[in-house]
Amino acid sequence: MKNTTGIHPTAIVDPAAELGEGVSIGPYTVIGPDVRIGARTAVGSHCVFEGWTEVGEDCRITHSVCLGQEPQDVKYGGERTFLKIGSRNLIREFTSIHRATGEGSETRVGDDNFIMAYVHIAHNCTVGSGTVISSFTALAGHVTVEDHARISGVIPIHQFVRIGTHAIVGGGSRVPKDVVPYVRAAGNPLRTSGLNTVGLRRAGFDAATLKTLREAYRLIFRSEFNVSQAVERIKSDLPSIPEIQHLVEFIETSERGITI
Repeated sequence: MKNTTGIHPTAIVDPAAELGEGVSIGPYTVIGPDVRIGARTAVGSHCVFEGWTEVGEDCRITHSVCLGQEPQDVKYGGERTFLKIGSRNLIREFTSIHRATGEGSETRVGDDNFIMAYVHIAHNCTVGSGTVISSFTALAGHVTVEDHARISGVIPIHQFVRIGTHAIVGGGSRVPKDVVPYVRAAGNPLRTSGLNTVGLRRAGFDAATLKTLREAYRLIFRSEFNVSQAVERIKSDLPSIPEIQHLVEFIETSERGITI
């Protein structure tokens, strides 16, 4: 432990933990020996960081957050696994993010995410950058959330599900299948309900890209074609811009099927 500045006297920080310059640790927080915390990250009170956990720079982590605990997975046998969290994340109170299952595997959270209170991110999940995950949402094991996705509150997400980039999922929904990039989805059962036009405009998508994505949406969700046929029409008829390439690749690699 190189840096002792900003550590509350009631905090328990193992001497083997690595703290960057300007890290602050709140009252009654416990930091384990294999934890690394980047410069200027602020950790609140009553937190527990354990296991092989790495937190990046300039994060703000409020009170009672638990990071790096053993996965809630009956297959876990004590192997060395990791939790890696990027920089500039805001993680609110009572959130828990667990290490992975499988020797050398990791749970990963990117940069610039806003993770609200009482969120649970389970083992082997991958959360991209620039996402918002609202309160009381739970990601089961092996869930992937792509960059800039928006997930509202009180949502259970089934294991191995993927939420596509710039997608938004409405509150209180159960998510048993993949949600494709760039769309809105909500309800029980979950249904895709349009392109996330407002979010895409705010993100700087130009008119030509939005027009192409609208046509792709129509082919997949509002035409007489099944999903495979729609994808073939997209590949043959629409401009091969990066957003379309990603949409097609996402659908073609779906293991759980997509939300219609």
